[in-house]
Amino acid sequence: MKYRNMCFSVILFLLISFNASNADAAPRREAAVPPGAGQETVIFTDSAGRRVELPAKISRVVPSGALAQMFLLAVAPDLICAVSSAYSPDEAEYIPGYFAALPVVGQFYGSADLNPEEIARIGPDVVIDVGEPKDSIARDMDDISASIGIPTVHVTATLRTTPQAFRTLGKLLGREEKGEALARFCEKTLAAADRVMGRAGDRKRSVLYCMGAAGLNVLAKGTFHTEVLDWMADNQAVVDNPSSRGSGNEANLEQILLWDPQMIIFGPGSVYASAAQDPAWRQLQAIRNGAYYEVPLGPYNWMGSPPSINRYLGMLWLGKVLYPEYADYDLYTETAEYYRLFYSHELSRGQFDRLTARSLAGGPVAR
Repeated sequence: MKYRNMCFSVILFLLISFNASNADAAPRREAAVPPGAGQETVIFTDSAGRRVELPAKISRVVPSGALAQMFLLAVAPDLICAVSSAYSPDEAEYIPGYFAALPVVGQFYGSADLNPEEIARIGPDVVIDVGEPKDSIARDMDDISASIGIPTVHVTATLRTTPQAFRTLGKLLGREEKGEALARFCEKTLAAADRVMGRAGDRKRSVLYCMGAAGLNVLAKGTFHTEVLDWMADNQAVVDNPSSRGSGNEANLEQILLWDPQMIIFGPGSVYASAAQDPAWRQLQAIRNGAYYEVPLGPYNWMGSPPSINRYLGMLWLGKVLYPEYADYDLYTETAEYYRLFYSHELSRGQFDRLTARSLAGGPVAR
């Protein structure tokens, strides 16, 4: 099951309730200009095959959720007029400052915090959904658009089709040059990871991704969240019912000892700092050998959460950690280019060192 799965009936209930109690709300919006009013319009065919009438020049957009927010932050940050979720102070270090003042409207998928009335009040030209589609994506977009009175489009983006998604968004939003630059970075990164894995061949290192306060939740093999990990490593977390949730599957130390991987990746906020001093964790070869790392975090987890374009940083980082003999690129150079392109942020060497202090060999923790 994909990350974007949700209890859609909850969202539809909210939307239907809003629509029923505000049947004439869209025509009477005081602060919003109806999309396309008094200006040239175009027909955009989205990835779900829907033909949607949009203003020829789009000036205000709202993302449908966290994944779309990340794509729009990269390609057209100046057009975003609301966000699906607020940034924490630590995350905001890497995000343009004006984002802190934008209204928060929730998201269509993954939770029940959508605020359709606020979206209608803001009155964007379009709401944009980006990511891997559910089977019901066309109906979902039609229902939401009808309920809030705002055009809604879906742009499909998988790990391998992200470059094309950026080109599509660039054309849609009048940001062709930026969309092309983002697409080329993604293509370059995929090519670098393909090169590393081609050189590694069948010599994949065995790895576990451990999370949670006790480090006992694992990201299981075969899920949307482990797409990069399963490709670039031999993920040892094979379970009967892999969870589609970002919190993974609950395990226990006995099972982790049976898996006994060559390397352990700890999620942010887990037991990375204390593992070497814990006799139970020291039974693992990865801990004894110092082959354990914490995923960099800022503004997003480089390996996922949500599993979106941040995974391109994860590819670059994993290549250096897993196969340094084959990863013939400078990680700081590539990371700084990513932050410049995707976050409009000039990443200093000091910031990079802080982000990766627990994530690269030779870090400050005694091994």
